[in-house]
Amino acid sequence: MPPRQRPRPKDRKESIALVAARLFCARGYHNVGIEDIAREVGITGPAIYRHYPTKQDVLAAAVRELGLRFAECVESGAEGDTPADRLRAVLRALVRYGLERRTVARLYQWEGRHLDAERQAALAVPFDRAVRTLRGLLLGVRPGLSRRDAALLVAAALSVIASPATHRAALARAKAERTLLDCVDAVLAVDLPAPPAEPPPRRPPDRFALLPRRERLLAEAVRLFHEHGYHQVSMADIGRAAGITASSVYTHFTGKAELLAAAYDRATGRLEHAAAEALVGAGSPGRALHRLVDTYVRLTFAHADLAAVYVSESENLAPPDLRRLRAAQRRHVDTWVGLVAELRPGEEPAAIRFRVHAALNVVTDLARSAGPSVTEARTAALLGPMLAPPPAGEVDSEAEAGRAAGVSPAAGAPSGRRWR
Repeated sequence: MPPRQRPRPKDRKESIALVAARLFCARGYHNVGIEDIAREVGITGPAIYRHYPTKQDVLAAAVRELGLRFAECVESGAEGDTPADRLRAVLRALVRYGLERRTVARLYQWEGRHLDAERQAALAVPFDRAVRTLRGLLLGVRPGLSRRDAALLVAAALSVIASPATHRAALARAKAERTLLDCVDAVLAVDLPAPPAEPPPRRPPDRFALLPRRERLLAEAVRLFHEHGYHQVSMADIGRAAGITASSVYTHFTGKAELLAAAYDRATGRLEHAAAEALVGAGSPGRALHRLVDTYVRLTFAHADLAAVYVSESENLAPPDLRRLRAAQRRHVDTWVGLVAELRPGEEPAAIRFRVHAALNVVTDLARSAGPSVTEARTAALLGPMLAPPPAGEVDSEAEAGRAAGVSPAAGAPSGRRWR
């Protein structure tokens, strides 16, 4: 059936880019064709080519639009009588824009990697300039921060702002804005632990040499999927990276789809096991949350490539595998939500879910950073104030063990809940 023709708007080119951005984020760049975009816009495929010669050009336009709107939010909001007023105005503008463009906000982070290096560098210019402006605004409010710490706090705040694009939880717009701004305020106010005197040692290049063949294949597949994207990697590429002949690869996995599903099974299994271990013997909701934060950060940093693939390639799973993954994700998030709900009595469950997703997104984003100032301890310190700030004027003796993550336990768990 031919696409339904619609009146041609004045901003047709921009409309094509926006529709493409939404499809790329929902299905993945390689799973969307020009005809798919045309059908959604209500025009023919050849009409797309009058505006964009290739699909790469459509992607570049979508990423450019996102970067320019981001920069406009920073520039237009940077007005006010004091540095704090200016910073607040910018953050509010960014949160509102992120919620308005929730379905496309992750385009810049994940799908932009499918552009060539020259285009990526050019499109990053307005974004990087806006980030530097944000850092300057934060330093105006907190002049005692080092530039490196200010950069880390800004990166975490932007991860919070972008987090609604990573989940489907529903919350009224006004409440979502307040919740995200509260999380951003908490992050930007954190006093970070001192960075390490020396950067952590790098893993040797032969770190997989002693692994069984199946494990080597899985480890190299995850690395390549993260670096190049699922569709850009072949089974031969994976076998070559693992030092295994192409014919031998298929004795372990029938194809890329099975490898990707195995990677997700590995990630969800580790998360479930780690969460269960963290909760056993915790004694209180606050202590349990501290353990969960510490465990999740450590696990994500140890397997940063797997964590990145976990959040960026799910649409390439077979439908049964995708359903299984989403069920596991819901169980994991529900564990966090249950703990935070006990520490924030009276807060709407949907708002708590927004907080949890924001915290998890911060960890995933920072784990992929290569800077020496981004450590597990410094990342964990950001999560506590977002999830369970200590009640004003209260000191809990059980909080001492959780202070490294900024988590303070509630006065006690509700009756009927046992922290084993």
